[in-house]
Amino acid sequence: MKNNTKAPATAVSRREFLNIFAAGATAAVGTVALAPLGNIASAQDSSTLRMAWLTPATFDPRSASGDSEIAVLNAVYDYLIETDAASNLAPRLASSWDVSEDGLVYTLQLRDDAAWHDGSPVTVDDVLWTVQWHQEAETTLAGLIASATFEAAGDNQIAISLSESNPDFLYNLTDNKFVILKSGAENVGVEFNGSGPFVLDEIIPGDRAILSANENYWRGAPSIDRLEFIYFDDQQAGIAAVQGGTVDGIMRLDNSSFLGFSGDMNFHSTDIPTSGHHLTRLRSDREPGSDVRVRKAFKLATDRDAIWERVQLGFGAVGKDSPIGPAFGQYFLADAEVPARDPEAAAALLAEAGYPDGLDMILHGPNSSNFPDLAQALAAQWEEAGIRVEIQLEAENVYYNEHWDVVDVGITGWGARAIPQLFLDLAYRTGAIWNESRYSNARVDELIDFARSSLDEDERVAAYHEIQQILLDEGPVVVPYFFAQFMVLASGVSGVELQPFAGRTNFNTAVVG
Repeated sequence: MKNNTKAPATAVSRREFLNIFAAGATAAVGTVALAPLGNIASAQDSSTLRMAWLTPATFDPRSASGDSEIAVLNAVYDYLIETDAASNLAPRLASSWDVSEDGLVYTLQLRDDAAWHDGSPVTVDDVLWTVQWHQEAETTLAGLIASATFEAAGDNQIAISLSESNPDFLYNLTDNKFVILKSGAENVGVEFNGSGPFVLDEIIPGDRAILSANENYWRGAPSIDRLEFIYFDDQQAGIAAVQGGTVDGIMRLDNSSFLGFSGDMNFHSTDIPTSGHHLTRLRSDREPGSDVRVRKAFKLATDRDAIWERVQLGFGAVGKDSPIGPAFGQYFLADAEVPARDPEAAAALLAEAGYPDGLDMILHGPNSSNFPDLAQALAAQWEEAGIRVEIQLEAENVYYNEHWDVVDVGITGWGARAIPQLFLDLAYRTGAIWNESRYSNARVDELIDFARSSLDEDERVAAYHEIQQILLDEGPVVVPYFFAQFMVLASGVSGVELQPFAGRTNFNTAVVG
C-alpha cells in the first residue's frame, strides 16, 4: 500500500463529463488522463475489488443523486451518521449523540481520530462549513435542515438547535448529499480530499474511478488495497462483464438478470426489501393532469398487481400510489383498498374531463434497470382506456440531470429512504424541491408538517395513513411496486453488506480471494 497523506486526484465537471461522452475523445483535465471508452483492463488480483456501475454524471454533492455518484462520495468522504441495512441509525464521524427532553437540541460528539486524506484532522469547523456550503447553495439538504442551527459546543461537539421538534431529525443528517467536506474546499466534485476509507487516485470518464485504501482511516485500513468502479452506459454490458469475470460484482440489475445468476456456483446473490419504488406521475399544475378526473383515469387504467408480477417477478411488494410502503411497518396503510382496474370507467372519466377521444402523450423515463419493462406494461394497459403514449427513454443520469421533473408524464425511480418523512418533505409538500408532479394539497401539507414535528407516535401513524389515502384517491402518482435491492458478487468476494440504497454500500470490509 502507498502512503495516502497526499493531494487528492482531480476529477472533471458534469459538463466536461457529458461532452467527453458525446465526443468519445481523449483529453486531459488536471491530473486525470481522460481515455476513450475502452476495455476493462487486466486481470484482477486478490487485493482489488471491481464493481460495475452505470456511468455517473457528476460528483458534486450538491447535485449527485444516482447510485454510481453516491458510491464514490461514500467511499471518499464520511457522513456524520449513516444507516445500516435495517435502516437503523449508526455512528460515523459523529461517534455518539444526545437529545434534550423537549427534542429541540441535539448534541453530536465528533470523533477525535478522523483525518483528511491530506493528513490534517477533521474538526467541528469542517462540519459547520459544510452546512453553510449547502445552505448557501439552497440544496435539497439545506431544505431538510432549514429549521436547525448548528454551533460548536464543548470539546469537539456540535449543538444543533431546532425551531420545532422533529423526532426523525437525525435521519435528515444521513442524507446522501451530506458528506462532510474540509473547510474552505474548492472545486468540490472536481478535486477530492475526503476523510473516508478510500482515496480517489484517478477518474477516467466513461471508463472507471480508481481508489486506493486509506491506511490511516479511523476505522482501520480497508481489507482491500484497491477499489475500482467500472462504468457502463448500458446495464446489460455491466452484467456481461460480471459474467465474464472482468468485474467482481454489480448492484441495481434488473429482476430477470438477477434471477439468471441464481444457482450459478460462480456467484452469490443477495436481495433485500426496500422502501425504494418506481412511479409514474402527471404534472398536476397544468392540463391534462391538473384535472383530478384525469389523474383518477390513469389510476383506473393501471393494474398494479399485474405490473408487479410482470416487472418485479415476485420481488418487493405491490404499491398503493404513495411512497409509504410495507418497509415502513406501522406507517404503511396496509388495508387501503386499491380500486380494481377498469379501462371503461377510466375512458368515461377522460370524456367527462373533455377528452372524449382519449389522450396522446409522451411517456418519459430512464432506459436502465426495469424501467423499459415498466414503460411497456403501462403503455399496454393505458391504451385500453384511450391513453396512448409514445415511450421516450434515455440514459438514466442524463434524464435525472436534465428534465426528469419537468415533463408532463414521467417515470421516476426513487431510491430507498430510512423514513417516510424524507419522501414527503422532498416530493409531496407544496413547493418541495423535488416535487416533480407540482402537487399541492393544503390538507396533505398540514399532515406532512404535523407528522414531522409530533412526538406522539400514534398521531404520526394516523397522519401518515391519511396522507396515503388522499394520494391513493386523487394524487398525481401511480406507484405500482416497491422494489427489492439486488447484489451479485463473484464467489470469491465476501464481507460486503448490501444497503437499501445501493450507493451507500460500504466496501472497506470487502474480502477478495
